[in-house]
Amino acid sequence: MLKIHMNATSTAVFPAAQRRPNSLREVALWAREQGGIDSFLREFLDEFYMKHDPSEQIAMLSGEPPLSLDARTDAYLAAVAEHLAFRNHLTPPKWTGHQARFLKRPFFPCGLESLKATLLVESPTAFRRRMIFVGADPLYRPRRDSGGINP
Repeated sequence: MLKIHMNATSTAVFPAAQRRPNSLREVALWAREQGGIDSFLREFLDEFYMKHDPSEQIAMLSGEPPLSLDARTDAYLAAVAEHLAFRNHLTPPKWTGHQARFLKRPFFPCGLESLKATLLVESPTAFRRRMIFVGADPLYRPRRDSGGINP
């Protein structure tokens, strides 16, 4: 909820707008602190898709997110970094290859049994090799198209 404070002259003073996470590391840290990684990841993707300079994109992916208590989250963040790197012709960060960033059992985030066969085929390589089975374009955000990034 947005809180509005009144100053001495009774005019509204709005708090500074919060910024988006600038790295996957921030996504993980903010989620650990505040809960709910999904919204932070969406905000990160919007920020990433607005960047056109490869050095800025690399910087957003390079800092290793701390490992969490959830192996699925740890593997998913590595898949996100690797997938974004491949799509933008960047070298994936070394941390994405750490053993802790891979699952031992298949994970289907959608949870629908009827979609499993489709997801097995559609999942991008960065996700599939970690045994995470998602749709063909799991990181789609409308901003990606408006930012001029090629799919």
